[in-house]
Amino acid sequence: MTKQAPNTAMLLKKRKKEKSKNPKFRRQESWRYKRVKESWRKPSGIDNKMRKKVKGWPKSPGSGYRGPKGSRGLHPSGFMEVMIHNIDDLDKVKKESEAVRIARSVGNKNRIEILNKARDMGVHVLNPRKFRELEKPTAKKNETKETKK
Repeated sequence: MTKQAPNTAMLLKKRKKEKSKNPKFRRQESWRYKRVKESWRKPSGIDNKMRKKVKGWPKSPGSGYRGPKGSRGLHPSGFMEVMIHNIDDLDKVKKESEAVRIARSVGNKNRIEILNKARDMGVHVLNPRKFRELEKPTAKKNETKETKK
């Protein structure tokens, strides 16, 4: 794990403890029908017991279940997430407290350049892809291609 501020570790620990006290919010009737997944959906309907918060029905998410203010937006690694769309965005990142998430719309060519620059700067990347080579083609590879022709 990378180095992080001591306060951040404490906040993450507190968030985990608070989250363990919260109920597991389940979609209504998910325990009754196989076709209904457990992933949360807001209950609707005029006579819906869960929407009305009737006693005996599962709890619904609300503002009272939020985590500690300091840990909101923190990645489990302890860094704040910053979305990157191009190489210029990388210069604005504080490497001590922020980690980079490369946008999904970025192509492989620019992604490789961003990963190389991030590695040189010492910035943590949250979603690196595995490439055979992160380096740009060197002169040796170009020379061998020319000699084969």
